[in-house]
Amino acid sequence: MPAGAPISNVPANVITGFLGVGKTTAIRHLLQSKPRDERWAVLVNEFGEVGVDGGLFGAEKDGEVFIREVPGGCMCCAAGLPMQVALNQLLARARPQRLLIEPTGLGHPREVLAALADAVRAGVLDLRATVTLVDARSLEDERYLRSETFQQQLAVADMVVANKSDLYRPGDLQNLQRFLEYSGNAAAASVQTVEQGRIDPDWLQGPSRFRATAEHDAQRLPQAHSAHTPASPDGEEPWPACGFHRLENSGEGYHSCGWLFDPALTFDYQRLFSLISGAGAERLKGVFITERGVFGFNKVDAVLSVMELDDTLDSRVEVIDRTRRDWDAMESDWLNTLSSD
Repeated sequence: MPAGAPISNVPANVITGFLGVGKTTAIRHLLQSKPRDERWAVLVNEFGEVGVDGGLFGAEKDGEVFIREVPGGCMCCAAGLPMQVALNQLLARARPQRLLIEPTGLGHPREVLAALADAVRAGVLDLRATVTLVDARSLEDERYLRSETFQQQLAVADMVVANKSDLYRPGDLQNLQRFLEYSGNAAAASVQTVEQGRIDPDWLQGPSRFRATAEHDAQRLPQAHSAHTPASPDGEEPWPACGFHRLENSGEGYHSCGWLFDPALTFDYQRLFSLISGAGAERLKGVFITERGVFGFNKVDAVLSVMELDDTLDSRVEVIDRTRRDWDAMESDWLNTLSSD
């Protein structure tokens, strides 16, 4: 759209799913396969206080891809103010032809959708299909079945995408189909299967069933809140003498701790790889400057993937687990992976 023209009818999709299901990988694939002549924007929310997903998407492409992060729990808390501010800033900067929104896997997507209602009613956004990623194997875990967040992610779906299908056992996909049908899920008839988050971009074009109501606007579900709310260190505070910031968060039965490191610090790739490979946390993701270059690490359920990245502003890592771990000991482990060169 021309500079200065009103921003209107931007197609917007919410890409949701539980912690570690592969949302970031799916969005990364979508960005790589977007039309070359289109500008896309991504608004990503993370449970932890340290935003890592933006770095895992790769560097912003000048004039093509714009990324805005809202770390620290559900971005629709406090009557949606953090989300509204971030959304307005992102739209003004990017003036995109498509907007992708990734809520935290531990947040309530219905509240995120409700927080978009004003922008939809004003004609700024054209809300399209909400895509919910799910790992069909998770239906064997009672913790998922009892989770209100997991149930809500499926309930708001216009399309359910069974990710990691190459790892399914016989019957896993059928169990998911039966679960959706038994729940009366409207998306039960349109389940798609993918490997490694390879969502078809055409699926984004589908319509949204979501309709904001007065009840949605007036009533918010309880959300995860930070154990404390520190000021963001990204460009707002000088680096301390120790060379890093540490931020923690707790909520929804999970605990997180994140570290941001001075970009002048370089990590030893092999020591870093060994540490992350052996880490027992449920979820770990990070972007590091190493002597071999910049690498992203993404670990879910003991499966580690590593990707080489073009660049990063700094090194950062987030660890999430149902158990509050010994963050002091883990901090020492990170520091021991610093390069001695």
